[in-house]
Amino acid sequence: MEPRSAAESGKDFPYTARTTCYIEVHEDGTVTHGDDRAAYERAVAGKSRLFAVWPGEWSSDLFVIDDLDEYAKAHGIKHDVERTGLKEHVHEVRWEPNPYATDSPRSPYIGVSVTLDCGCEINDLHAFAGQMKEQRGWNVATSGGWGSSGRPGGKRTYSLRVRRKSLTD
Repeated sequence: MEPRSAAESGKDFPYTARTTCYIEVHEDGTVTHGDDRAAYERAVAGKSRLFAVWPGEWSSDLFVIDDLDEYAKAHGIKHDVERTGLKEHVHEVRWEPNPYATDSPRSPYIGVSVTLDCGCEINDLHAFAGQMKEQRGWNVATSGGWGSSGRPGGKRTYSLRVRRKSLTD
């Protein structure tokens, strides 16, 4: 039985789902697992092939990762404006402490309300956190909840948690 094509699933393929298991088959037949940058680079160089097991309700399916570009975009190896909502530029950011956050004085993080005046939207918190770390030195929490509010077609305000000491604007 041949593995199914991840590329045929298009953007619906669950590249980043927690239940998707990646398998890498190296040139020498060695089999490893994981979805890191090194596996991507080996696959691009033709030194290995990537596969994924996507568990279903009654059975699991094996897929060949035959669109390495989509794989890289989904995993943040290559920037994807469509997925992240974020252009690669210095963002115009306004922030203020979130008046509705229940911050503990002992917590290293504070709830903030962030507005992007540059027209970008945050669709991928990890991508935004990486850009803010690079651009402003902010440590944006990516392990907790976050949200947004605003009118369709208008600017959105995002509720995030940021390490207190990194908010030196």
